[in-house]
Amino acid sequence: MVTSGSHHHRSTVKHGNKSFKSKHATKGSMKVKAKGKLEDFEKGQRKTPQQQVLSKIDRKNKAKQKQLLRHQQVLRANKLFDGRKGAPRIIAVIPLCPTGSPALAVRKLNAALDIDTPIPESGVVTIPIDRFKQKLQYIIPAGRDFRTALDACKVADFVIFILSAIEEVDEYGEMLLRSIESQGISNVSTIVQDLDYVKPEKKRPDVKKSLNSYIQHFFPAEEKIFDTTNLQECSNLIRSLCTQLPRGIVWRDARSYLLAEEVTWAEDVGQLVVSGVVRGKGLKADRLVHLPGHGDFQIEKICAYPESKPAQQGEDSMMLDDAPAAAPGAVLDTPTHEQDDLAELAPDAVEMEDDDAEDTVPFTERKGVLLDDHHYFEEKEGEEYKVALKLPKGTSEYQSAWYLEDVSDASEGESDDDDEMEMEDGDAPRPEDGPEGRDIDGRSMRDPTEFGDNKSEMFLDPSPEQEYAQIEEFRNRQKEAEEDLEFPDEIELHPNALARERLAKYRGLKSLRSSKWDTREDKPYMPSEYPRLLRIENYKGTKNKILSEALVGGVPAGTRVQVFIRNAPRYIATSYNPAKPFPMYSLLRHEHKHSVVHYTLTPNSDFDKPLKAKEPLILSSGPRTLQINPLYSQPGNTPNNVHKFEKFLQPGRTTLVTFTGPIQFGSVPALFFQPPDTAFSDPDSPPAPKLIGTGSFHSVDTHRITAKRVVLTGHPYKIHKKVVTVRYMFFNKEDVDWFKALQLFTKRGRTGYIKESLGTHGYFKANFDGKINPQDAVAVSLYKRVWPRPCKEIVL
Repeated sequence: MVTSGSHHHRSTVKHGNKSFKSKHATKGSMKVKAKGKLEDFEKGQRKTPQQQVLSKIDRKNKAKQKQLLRHQQVLRANKLFDGRKGAPRIIAVIPLCPTGSPALAVRKLNAALDIDTPIPESGVVTIPIDRFKQKLQYIIPAGRDFRTALDACKVADFVIFILSAIEEVDEYGEMLLRSIESQGISNVSTIVQDLDYVKPEKKRPDVKKSLNSYIQHFFPAEEKIFDTTNLQECSNLIRSLCTQLPRGIVWRDARSYLLAEEVTWAEDVGQLVVSGVVRGKGLKADRLVHLPGHGDFQIEKICAYPESKPAQQGEDSMMLDDAPAAAPGAVLDTPTHEQDDLAELAPDAVEMEDDDAEDTVPFTERKGVLLDDHHYFEEKEGEEYKVALKLPKGTSEYQSAWYLEDVSDASEGESDDDDEMEMEDGDAPRPEDGPEGRDIDGRSMRDPTEFGDNKSEMFLDPSPEQEYAQIEEFRNRQKEAEEDLEFPDEIELHPNALARERLAKYRGLKSLRSSKWDTREDKPYMPSEYPRLLRIENYKGTKNKILSEALVGGVPAGTRVQVFIRNAPRYIATSYNPAKPFPMYSLLRHEHKHSVVHYTLTPNSDFDKPLKAKEPLILSSGPRTLQINPLYSQPGNTPNNVHKFEKFLQPGRTTLVTFTGPIQFGSVPALFFQPPDTAFSDPDSPPAPKLIGTGSFHSVDTHRITAKRVVLTGHPYKIHKKVVTVRYMFFNKEDVDWFKALQLFTKRGRTGYIKESLGTHGYFKANFDGKINPQDAVAVSLYKRVWPRPCKEIVL
């Protein structure tokens, strides 16, 4: 039966309604949609405030603020010379040619501005420049005085070099130029004289161009040379001197200093009085002052010393701050209880509480040389190394003394081969075989195929006459290789000398870079003043602290003062010569104390002869000039702080100079000179020293060890595979036993150890890690500590 009605089929495609989209979604829905993710910034959006796009008005405002800040910095730097009452600009005029005339050059510059002030041939003269409201203080050295020229350039704000158009710079002038450049220099200008003598006139530009090229070799930023015959160029140079900002010198500006205008003796208080304008950092009464050529002194007080003519209302003050000018004679600063003393060394030797306080082993009780930090072969008298014998199991120590040779115990049921294997595995290496008694292959160095049996071979000593003849013949052959630098520290012992006494201060080191150096062995030879030297464990941190301390306090720069110096000798005032510059430098804290100081030294290109260590040199570093007897050592850092001593300063090799003297803070430039021969010189014009090299202050380190190396060499007499009989290294059996623990080496790279002594004339048998060449030389290295020598202040 058919049922009536309609039939409905399910749709095969589902149509879902679109979700509701709203611009104002709730925070909850947004959080669910993000599913924990953070919303990223849009592409190109600047995240930090510095990256935000500024409007045009904001950009102009920011640029104006930077300009005002820079302007304030320039004003603060220029305020030292600001106005007619400001400090004069110090200008050193240095001739580089024999015919150069500094006084004539200053007269030409003054003539460009119609100034008729008389200029002396030498001295310090101050010229007011009304057009620029400045004062120029010229330092004119007398003749070609080398030290006066260096001292003038140290305190000068500007340096003018004088060249000649008709004469070349001589050797003295070039050395002076290199020295001034190396010690630090501020702004540089160059003038040329005698250009009107160049004929024809069309060659004059070429001459100026050539001179400019020469001076640019030392100062690349120097672009122009001024002609003294041209008034316009002289006027431009004066304008440059009056308007330029001096760059300064880093080591000088980190301290306070002044150029003395007057040096007098105060009769009422019996003290030296130095008058001048403070420059650099603030002058503090607690710090010591250094007078070049006279020494270090304490300050009694600092008083105001304004000019005789009072400043008019509205005129610029020379003070860097806006404080009112002090009354004449007013005390500006006095020392406190923290004033530095004049003690160079500690009052008493302070013993450090460490391993150094332990007693050392007396020399008479030692049995061998010190290797690293251990004395080998210190067993009791009569104890010898005994070769282990093959004995039956269960044999006591008392019973083993009755056996003279190996005994085979057949009852044990073990073969001789098995016993031999056991003894090879359990046999301990001998001390003379090295640290492990094994070579690089892991096999025993004592191989029966090489050494034979345990008995020593028969050896006959030659007669004394034959041996002396053989030694002389051998050493005469060695003289042919004097130019060979393979063993630069090689020494030769006399046949009658005892090496253990001749080299009692020396020790052995397995590695110069990493082996531990036992400082207790150095105490018997330590100088008496060495424990009293200043010790600075963290030089870099101390330097930063001291330099930061000098930035604040003291009488500000630009103040005209009178400095009363305590306990200064009267002859300083009576010998004062106004024709020469008289600077005064304030030292930083602790710069008067002595310690072990290190300087870097790079020899000049024209230095072609080796210079022996400990020969006297003249060191000019910062405000000081010292006479030193330096030690030379290899620069660099090593794990054990041990560095090899160098007997000579070799040309073209940078080295480290060590001595005991006053410390310095900062990388202060240093000049090294060879003292001149003053035996036949004129006392009025002393000869200039020879410039050896330049460098800078490196560090203060009393723990740095300078080790002198000596090399004893011997001749391979007999060679049998890896076993070598060596002669001429030692000349008696006791010396061989004393140095038995040291490692031998050859110049071809082989290493080995002493096995046993042969005879009584110093022959010995040695084991090496490979077969050596008959032409090779056997050597051993020994080291001892070299102590630095104290310096001397050069006093005028």
